[in-house]
Amino acid sequence: MLDKKQSSCVVGDQCNLHRKGIGLTINDILRNKIQRNKSLRNQSLLVQTTVGITMIMFVIGFTNGICSLITFKNKDLRKVGCGVYLLASSITSLLTITIFTIKFWFVIFIEMYSNVSSVILRTDCVFINPFLKLCLYFDGWLNGCVAIERTVNVAKGVRFDKKKSKHAAQWIIPILFILILGTIVHEPIHHDLFKYTTQKSKSINNNLTLNIAMENETNFEYEIEHNILCVTRYSQSVQTYNTITLFFHLIVPFFANLSSALFIILGTARRRSAAQKRQTFKEHVVEQIIEHKQLLLSPIILLILALPHLIISLVSGCVDPSSNPWLYLSAYFIYFIPPILVFIVFVLPSELYKKTFKDSIKRWQRHICQ
Repeated sequence: MLDKKQSSCVVGDQCNLHRKGIGLTINDILRNKIQRNKSLRNQSLLVQTTVGITMIMFVIGFTNGICSLITFKNKDLRKVGCGVYLLASSITSLLTITIFTIKFWFVIFIEMYSNVSSVILRTDCVFINPFLKLCLYFDGWLNGCVAIERTVNVAKGVRFDKKKSKHAAQWIIPILFILILGTIVHEPIHHDLFKYTTQKSKSINNNLTLNIAMENETNFEYEIEHNILCVTRYSQSVQTYNTITLFFHLIVPFFANLSSALFIILGTARRRSAAQKRQTFKEHVVEQIIEHKQLLLSPIILLILALPHLIISLVSGCVDPSSNPWLYLSAYFIYFIPPILVFIVFVLPSELYKKTFKDSIKRWQRHICQ
């Protein structure tokens, strides 16, 4: 018999146990909160709330992706690498929010119905999880590329070559995609379906399901519940590698964004300080921080949004998410906010991008009216 702490570390029955590894997924958080063979209307408030939040995020994210695509499909914006990166980021954000929503509904229906096809289960287990991670990592790196491109532009000034910038971006994007894919290509291999059964007691009188601890009562009948769980079987070395890549894909783009912002602010302040002697260098720096505050705030906000998911990705499998599901769900949802903010972060603060978006909408409206 497993005690409470041990039972949060393992899943399965007495003859078939699996010890959970590091990290928590949306499956782990919702598994014990979704009631079998009941409609969404009869599910708990937590499940219904997560459904609502997911669909709101999908609508916002899909709208963001479409608006960003409309903006960066403009050929003039894609004459430089920055526009190419942001077009790729727009596509990635659409894929991310779509896969995120599909993943969520897979979890809901898999946990609600025990007769879900094994093909669907394996698709969720082997393909959706790694692909979603790929999209998130790729989006972060694209944002980092935009920051580096802006830094090069400021550093070179009038010597900045737009054609070379565009050509470099067209090479960097597929290379970056392949390299990121290479860091997670092992994950589908280590994912598998784990099948086990649980015995539950059902009241003969009022049809209420009770804990198996009531087995000795004579007014209960017992039913076997079949469960299929997506599990990872990592060795310690592979788990260490996963942790390193997780930090790498989060920290490096963050420092690229932050370093870019500091370079632009300090570089511009230094040039203005040399040309305008009436103000000190420190005063010019303060002015540039105020003028370019969005460059500093964006990477910091993105890092803060990513930290909760980073923490739950590293917690021990012995943590029982059902004890505080709202906390873990909040961390999970917060992590997916950055991909749905491309339009807000890059288009709205820019007069050029905003004008391009408005002009594209007007052309589309004229085309519809013709």
